[in-house]
Amino acid sequence: MVLVDSQVWIDLLRGDLTPQVRALEELLLADEAALAPVIYQEILQGVTSQDGLRTLRDYFRTLPFLLPLHPIETYEATAELYVRCRNKGVTPRSPHDCVVARIAVEHGDSLLHDDRHFDALARIERKLKLY
Repeated sequence: MVLVDSQVWIDLLRGDLTPQVRALEELLLADEAALAPVIYQEILQGVTSQDGLRTLRDYFRTLPFLLPLHPIETYEATAELYVRCRNKGVTPRSPHDCVVARIAVEHGDSLLHDDRHFDALARIERKLKLY
């Protein structure tokens, strides 16, 4: 399974043919693309109509979701990653990026992204595998 960050999904929905979108298309054909709840939220909150929201909700609910493995420990580890980043001079763009990274690490899955902030996170969190 590969956890796919929201920007790649958004690019797919917009019809942008980036290398990451092409990789996502291959992952979808192989039933290997997954979401996390926070990624799902980021995708849905960009919708501008109720019809669009329903359409995306119906589609994305058919895909596998990677959930935090521990209700409390996941978020403690996420905060710890955020602090480690800041102590090394890297301020994550969003706490959500740390949640996404942590969920990928917990599941032992790679992360497909199109966001240089994940490259910086991966330098600090060595267990984060980038696709």
